[in-house]
Amino acid sequence: MLTSYHHKVIYSGTGRRKTSVARVNLIPGSGKLIINGLPGESYLQFSPNYLRISCSPLNLLGLSKEYDIYVKTQGGGLTGQADAIRLGLARALCNINSDNRVMLKSEGLLSRDARSKERKKYGLRKARKAPQYSKR
Repeated sequence: MLTSYHHKVIYSGTGRRKTSVARVNLIPGSGKLIINGLPGESYLQFSPNYLRISCSPLNLLGLSKEYDIYVKTQGGGLTGQADAIRLGLARALCNINSDNRVMLKSEGLLSRDARSKERKKYGLRKARKAPQYSKR
């Protein structure tokens, strides 16, 4: 989605993973990452893995210093949020230029990971773990 904010062009995309939702806005800039008002590094606890996952669509296209990323994310934990940011970012990059879509799709960055926690069933300890069987 394309909107204009104080004469700056904003590209947006929404990403989801597990129970996390991330609304990603891309603004032409210097490459900073802001998540829920905090610098991305501190929000993701300086984890190189989470930072790499979150910014992978930009790095793939070689645009890591071209856009500022502003993210509002909620729900889930850091793993789900990092993956949600990645999907939202990839979708926003598709709005910028449809040529980006081919490259992102071939790397699998545009597909939503549908895996989520399976519900617990009655009579079981977890979704599938049964209590210990006692013969007598």
